Amino acid sequence: MQQTDKLIRAVPEVRRVFGKVGRAETATDPAPLSMIETAIQLKPRSAWRPGLTTADLIAELDRIVRFPGLSNAWVMPIKNRINMLATGIKTPLGVKVAGSDPAVIQQVGEKLEQVIRTIPGAASVFSERVAGGRYVDMAIDRLAAARLGLNINDVQEVINTAVGGMNVTETVEGLERYPVNLRYPQAARDSLERLRDLPIVTPTGAVVPLSQVAEVKIVAGPAMLQSENARLTGITFVDIQDRDIGSFIAEARKAVAEQVALPAGYSLRWSGQYEYLNRALAKLQLVAPVTLVIIFLLLYLSFGRLGEAVLIMGTLPFALLGGIWLLYWLGYNLSVAVGVGFIALAGVAAETGVVMLVYLDQALTRRRETAQAEGRSVTLAELREAVVEGALLRLRPKMMTVATIIAGLLPIMHGAGTGSEVMQRIAAPMVGGIVSATLLTLVVIPAMYLIWKSWAISKAPRASTLAVAPVMSVDKI
Repeated sequence: MQQTDKLIRAVPEVRRVFGKVGRAETATDPAPLSMIETAIQLKPRSAWRPGLTTADLIAELDRIVRFPGLSNAWVMPIKNRINMLATGIKTPLGVKVAGSDPAVIQQVGEKLEQVIRTIPGAASVFSERVAGGRYVDMAIDRLAAARLGLNINDVQEVINTAVGGMNVTETVEGLERYPVNLRYPQAARDSLERLRDLPIVTPTGAVVPLSQVAEVKIVAGPAMLQSENARLTGITFVDIQDRDIGSFIAEARKAVAEQVALPAGYSLRWSGQYEYLNRALAKLQLVAPVTLVIIFLLLYLSFGRLGEAVLIMGTLPFALLGGIWLLYWLGYNLSVAVGVGFIALAGVAAETGVVMLVYLDQALTRRRETAQAEGRSVTLAELREAVVEGALLRLRPKMMTVATIIAGLLPIMHGAGTGSEVMQRIAAPMVGGIVSATLLTLVVIPAMYLIWKSWAISKAPRASTLAVAPVMSVDKI
């Protein structure tokens, strides 16, 4: 940990480094001794090297911090803690292996580590060494202890107080309280030989070494026991880079199914942000259709006719094209934030389409009133004039709407503060989509409206005309 702290501190953009090994005495911090958590405080961006981005900085740190047996996972602190509390996994993806034997769980995890590491996009893969712990085991010889007049509790009490220590009192330093722990000095308990020589006083007053009543040895065992659904669990942590989680998991699932054979009674489950993705997709599959249905119903209630509602809903996908192209150009993957942005874009595009149709209907209504006053029907030329007039009346408010939305969202696209990544993915579909929505409102909808009304005029029955012959009278004188 000290060596990794020194390497991280060597990067100019790093202000402070603090590493932690082990865990606190709380159930919310499941961290074995094999896990090193390092909190890195960075300098302000104004002090960074020119052109350096966060992704470049993470890549540089990942190249510097390379130790055998260690795997790096670079995660923001708050995001890391939320992931740990929600799923127990601090990386974007993890594979949980459940079973009954820690040694078998570790073997399966090592196999998963080898298979997943070969998949493109895997930045780091590390499987917990569930059975990789080392313990000092003291097996008490009951018969030997009984010959000396000792019982199990007597021997265990000596081991507990001499090695683990015992709190004898508490010191108060102002508002702080510290326990006072009493135990043998470290020099008397820092090796197996010294532990075997720990003195034990028998009821008769004789002093015997611990080795006469107990076997002291080092044994292998699990470094930390984790359980889910009443089954022991081991986790393989997977960090993904330059690839979306969905396609990576699809390829990883296929590779694991083909190359990893699970023993009977063992199972694996994909966890981490993948669980959030599945839940979000399930909600979006429900929310998106419901949103479109609500938009359609509002359009129908607004116009009172089915034709205008179908026209706007039919041309709505054109408004989404700009958002799709901007996402592709920026390199953003489809996510929950992107889905929310597209839902908001659909509402804005439908709203501007409604206003355009209102202008077109008003212009056409004026032509119809004029034609009815003259006792005839609206001609195709008059229909075209009405469409042009209505579209031109909508030009100024549409440009004001576009300018307002883009001016409000561009600062978000250029922001770099906390939460900017999520906000940029919400704003990107709207910034790109508002451009295509402008073309939709000013060009596509008037053109579709003209085609629709032209078809209606051509199919409408023509009014019958009554021919009256002129009557002439001649008076002869």
